[in-house]
Amino acid sequence: MELGNISKPEYGPGPEAPGSSTPGLVTMAHGFLRLVQPNPLPVELFNFGQSHSEFNQEDIHELLLYELGFLVCAGIGVLFIIFVPLVGCCFCCCRC
Repeated sequence: MELGNISKPEYGPGPEAPGSSTPGLVTMAHGFLRLVQPNPLPVELFNFGQSHSEFNQEDIHELLLYELGFLVCAGIGVLFIIFVPLVGCCFCCCRC
């Protein structure tokens, strides 16, 4: 197995679906990820060389915009966790 040049790696255009026995599920998962988070990570906001970094309001807005898809999915998940048992309880208790 050849490791290649470790000091200067070559990166491809993006993640590709691996070969699998279930290509439909792999395609569906990659489609969901592209739908939820289509924008690349804003790497210029992070200062890896410094001990601490301060975020201003614009940086926080850009990070929230990057995570917007996951935040929407989390919000929908919380609503389902709250409302599905509530509606089920109402259907069970109020069978008029």
